[in-house]
Amino acid sequence: MNLPNKITVLRVCLIPIFVMIMAIPFEWGSINLLGTAMPMTHFIAAIIFVIASATDWIDGHYARKLNLVTNLGKFLDPLADKLLVAAAFILLVQLGYAPAWMIIIILSREFAVTGLRAILAGEGEVVAAAMLGKIKTWTQIVAISLLLLHNFPFEPIGFPLADIALWVALIFTVWSGWDYFYKNRHVFVNSK
Repeated sequence: MNLPNKITVLRVCLIPIFVMIMAIPFEWGSINLLGTAMPMTHFIAAIIFVIASATDWIDGHYARKLNLVTNLGKFLDPLADKLLVAAAFILLVQLGYAPAWMIIIILSREFAVTGLRAILAGEGEVVAAAMLGKIKTWTQIVAISLLLLHNFPFEPIGFPLADIALWVALIFTVWSGWDYFYKNRHVFVNSK
């Protein structure tokens, strides 16, 4: 297993730790960051989430730089991303920090594009991540991070950046999903 794949596996291993810290009612107290109060578990989970998210860029960087792109990496990397983001969004719905309808749309897009990629792979086509898809991923990461951190550092001034970021993530999620399907519509038109 090469270095990029090891980094991806690390991201996968961080997901259950992140979930346990968010889902199990640990009594670790609270923290106040410049006027933004939150449970310590949310702060620690946010750090784990940010570290796990950063490994997505790191593993891709090293895979390309060292020419270590493998089939295992092509499988694990997007799977790890989707598992991490889905786990975070589902926990945020459970805690009441994100509306379920928005998260259903976001996760539905992820499943739909994954299905499209599978169909294309069956046809021998590989779809590289488009710029809209990359923007979608980063807007989701920013939104999740802000929601986990209770809108820090904007909460004390009453600016709802976390909510705005979630709307931006939703818009880019829908837009990039539409883009993937539009650019690959030939799969459905030419199918028997």
